[in-house]
Formats: sequence, C-alpha cells, structure tokens
Amino acid sequence: MIALSVAAVLAVFLVYTSLAGNGTPSVSPSELATKTGEVALAGRVVGTPTGDPHGAGMRFLLRDIQGADKQHVTVLYKGSVPDLFRTGRDVVVTGTQHPDGTFVTTPGSMITKCPSKYQAAKS
Repeated sequence: MIALSVAAVLAVFLVYTSLAGNGTPSVSPSELATKTGEVALAGRVVGTPTGDPHGAGMRFLLRDIQGADKQHVTVLYKGSVPDLFRTGRDVVVTGTQHPDGTFVTTPGSMITKCPSKYQAAKS
C-alpha cells in the first residue's frame, strides 16, 4: 500500500516536471559552483547527518553519485525526512547555495531512491 502511494506520488512528480517546461535545473555537487538561483541538487549522502530537521535543520554532506570526485556539499534541510533517507542513499533536494557554501533547501523538498530497486537483478 505504501509502495503504491510512493509510486503514485513519483509518477505525478515526473509528469508535472516533464510538462512544466520551466523545470528547475538538476546539478551534481561538482557542478553546483557554476549555477546560481534555485536548482535541484542530486547526490549521494555521505557521513553522518546531524541536527533536527524540524528545528534548526539537519545538516548532511552530498557527493556526486557517479565518479570518484571527492568534492562534497554541505546541505541544510528542514522538513519531513523520507523513510529511505540514510547514509549511502541517493537523494535530490531543491534549494539555493548560500555565500558560505551551504546548500539551503526549500522546506520539504527531498526525494530519495532505494538503489536496490534500480539495479539489474543478479542471476
């Protein structure tokens, strides 16, 4: 039941973003320095998240999903945390980079995905 609800929400999100045309650009942590304004930052959670997402905010690090790039971005997130969020998971958050280098998200703008659902089955 929960899986169907999540699938429905993601389907609506995908349809909305494909039809909107003026979508938010999606970037990786290594590309973030070249962008201004609101972007969707896609990366892999590394390290241990700290703080309270319903208080002052939760901080965590994102690095590129692919490649050996060691560059990372500190993310400040406020809002509900998806059940699948944890170190090692791929997430997308929407927000802006502040002058101090911290990526501050739009409240509640986190989407996670479970890597096992998107990998080829082993024979």
